[in-house]
Parts: sequence; structure tokens; C-alpha cells
Amino acid sequence: MHKDTIVIGAGISGIAAGYNLKKYCPNKSFSILEGRESLGGTWDLFKYPGIRSDSDMHTLGFRFKPWIHDKSIADGPSILNYLNETVDEFKLRNNILLNHKVESANWNSDKSIWELVVKEKEQFKNMTCSFLFLCGGYYSYSTPHMPDFKNQESFSGQIIHPQFWNNQIDYANKKIIVIGSGATAVTIVPAIAETAAHVTMLQRSPSYVVSWPSEDAKNKFLKKFLPIKLTYFLVRWKNILYQSYMYFMAKNYPEKIKNSILDLIRDELGSDYDVDKHFTPSYKPWDQRVCLVPDSDLFKAIKEKKASVVTDTIKEFESDGIVLDSGQKITADIIITATGIELNSLNDINVTIDKNKVNPHSRLTYKGMMLSGVPNFAYSFGYVNASWTLRADLTCEYVCKLINLMDKKGVECCVPINDETAYGDDDLIDFTSGYFQRGLHLMPKQGNKAPWKNYQNYIKDIFAVRLFSIKNANLSFYTSKDK
Repeated sequence: MHKDTIVIGAGISGIAAGYNLKKYCPNKSFSILEGRESLGGTWDLFKYPGIRSDSDMHTLGFRFKPWIHDKSIADGPSILNYLNETVDEFKLRNNILLNHKVESANWNSDKSIWELVVKEKEQFKNMTCSFLFLCGGYYSYSTPHMPDFKNQESFSGQIIHPQFWNNQIDYANKKIIVIGSGATAVTIVPAIAETAAHVTMLQRSPSYVVSWPSEDAKNKFLKKFLPIKLTYFLVRWKNILYQSYMYFMAKNYPEKIKNSILDLIRDELGSDYDVDKHFTPSYKPWDQRVCLVPDSDLFKAIKEKKASVVTDTIKEFESDGIVLDSGQKITADIIITATGIELNSLNDINVTIDKNKVNPHSRLTYKGMMLSGVPNFAYSFGYVNASWTLRADLTCEYVCKLINLMDKKGVECCVPINDETAYGDDDLIDFTSGYFQRGLHLMPKQGNKAPWKNYQNYIKDIFAVRLFSIKNANLSFYTSKDK
């Protein structure tokens, strides 16, 4: 089977790709290949208690599909329903092929096509396409980050990673330890604290944690007077500008922002709580992603003694809990290892050019969405300092413009040309989070100037995609017979 474009992944990015291809490239055939049995990506994968967005839905939602609910910080099932509604509203379901996992993709220079080997359930089949668009995210769905702890096999209870959570896990009236301090930990702790005997969040070091209302008051007010689409547009841009402003302030006035965050936490937990120990990171705000706590739920659980935070390092597991390096012991019936994700590259697909393997780390990223020297290829990588969807949506627009420009020029191929003056010795993202640092060797590099620099700035990217010409001296258009 041949398609003009094949999209990998039917999560937020893949659905955005389908919408944009259908709207802006109506004469082009496309399929969205999803390796799992359901669409939704992250929002279908994770099932742990409290699973929710850590971005507001007015920016995590699509620009073309208003989020109409009062809850701006939404739970996982609501987001999954929203994605399914989008697929049905824009008639994309027939374009999505479930249980189609792409094992390899080879660019055939002689034919100017991508040759794919696809696993459908247990059968392998071949597919081809003219343009390959990876929208399968940046982390492994099958292999999370699971460090080995000394004597963990001696623990007599359950040890669970949130990525493998299932509804049969019974935590009611149990003593729980949640290892971690990131977004998953601060989500799961207050959720299970409602019915568990007690929950201890055990962290090696703190993260920045900020409380935020789960409902947007301005959204609720404007909806009373204005049409849904206009309200969504206004609230979306209010949030985009506020996020951009706060990121700018954090990067330029880190101590001021740090003190503001810590003062808010002291207001939440009281002057006698050791905020310095348990909620004061060693890094600057937005060197790692700031964790969102809707309606102060984590702080409420701590104040009500349903949950507690312990900041220490693990010495070893024992049959009934964990012994810390300080000598303290925490007893538990269940241990939840919210220890993070593992990054992957190129959606775990073996990508080759004329059977020669593509190593992303040896290539520059072009506008944060293509790779130097790789023809007719793009990938969706969202923002780490704002909602993923903002960047994913722009990437989809750019890909459609590129496909249409190739048609206008009457060429088969487009490829970013290596630029030796851009160096390429910088990591893809300037981010200190453990999961990024562990996986940066798998990621492309960025250069020291446009279009090889990954700015992580939505306003700049809007100008680059929507206003500036797509033509660039670093972008080569050709037909295979011309090469």
C-alpha cells in the first residue's frame, strides 16, 4: 500500500497531523499508523489514579477544536474523550490504522520513497509513502525508567511503576510509598491519599510545585456572554502570553520567581513546615518543568496528615518498607516507583537512508522538526516550557506547507542541507530533568543560529511558520533523477 504521507502515532500530534493534512492537503492521501490497539497516545496509556494534564486545556487542546468544559486542568479520561470527539468530528477515524507498529523505515533514493516494514498484530507487511511524519512522542511506551534499588526483591508487597498501573490494584487502607518528586508523583499522591491509610512521597530532591485553580474563572465568565470559539481563542491566548511571560521572568529573574513560589508554598503549609528541605530545589525555576498542583490538592493532603514528604536517599528495601541513608525506616504495603520515563528517538523506528542507519545525535535539527540530510521527513516534538500541542500544531502546519510547496515546484524531494557554520554541538533542549539528561544522546543536536536552533518559543515559531517564507538556503528541493 502506498500513501502520499504516513503519520506515525495517533495521539495529540498524530490527530493534529490528520486534521491539517485533510484541510491543507486535500488531494493527498494519508494514513495514521498507531502501534497500539487504541488511539490517544499518553492519554490512553496511563491509567494511574488522578491522571490529568499538567497544562491547561486551552493550550493543550487543539486550536481548531475548542475545549468547552469548565475544568481547565482536566483528568485523563476527559482528555481521551476530547481526542475521540476530535477524530469523529473531523472524520479521521478511517485514516487511522490501529495495531500497526512501524518497525523500520528506509528512504530509497532511487525511487524517492520511504519503504516501511509494519507489524500488524503478529504479521509483517510492507507499505510505502512519499513523506514520513513521526508523531509518536519522545518516550518509550514499553520501557519506563526503573532504577534498581538494593534488596528490592525482599519487599513482600507490590512494587508498581505508574506506567503499568491497572484497575486491579487495591490501595485502600494501605500504607503507600511513592518514590519520586515529578509531575507523576505530585499527581498520584493526593489521588490515592483519599482512600489509603497514608501516603509518603519519598524524594531524593525536591521539584518546584505551584498550585493552580482547576477551573479558569475568566473562561467561566466569558462563556456566559461570548460564543464558545471566541472564548476559547481569548482564554487560549491569555494563557499563552502568561506562560511566555512567566518563563521569561524565571529565566531572567530566577531568584525572584523562586522566592515567589516558595512564599506561596509557605502560605499553603504554614510557617512551621520545613519548606526549605522538602520544596526548595537546588536548580533554578524552569531548568526543569514546574509541577502543577490543581486546587492545592497535594498541600491539602499534607495538611490533613493523609500524606507526608520525606527528602532522603534510599539505602535498601526490606520486607516491609524502605530504609533510608539517614537511618529512618518507612513501612509500606505498596511501593510506587514514579521514577520517570525513558526517552527514545525516532519513535523507536529503525530509520535508514539507502539501508544506512540514521543516527539522530549526529545530525542537526532543522526548525526543531526536520533532520539535516534526511529527505521528506519530519517529526513532532512539543515544548518543554509550555503545552505540547502548541508546537505540535505548528509543526503540522509547516509540514503541509512544505508538501504543497514541493507540488508547486514540481519536485519529489526536500531535504535540509548540513550547515557546517552552525556547529551543532549543543543539546536539543536546555533542560536539566533527569529523563532528558539520560536520553539526550539519542536526540538530534541544535545549532547556534536559525534555522538550526531550537528556540522553545511559541511566539517566534508562529512567525517562522505562518509569516516567514518556507524557502531557505538550507532547504534543498529536487527530483531524484536530478541528483
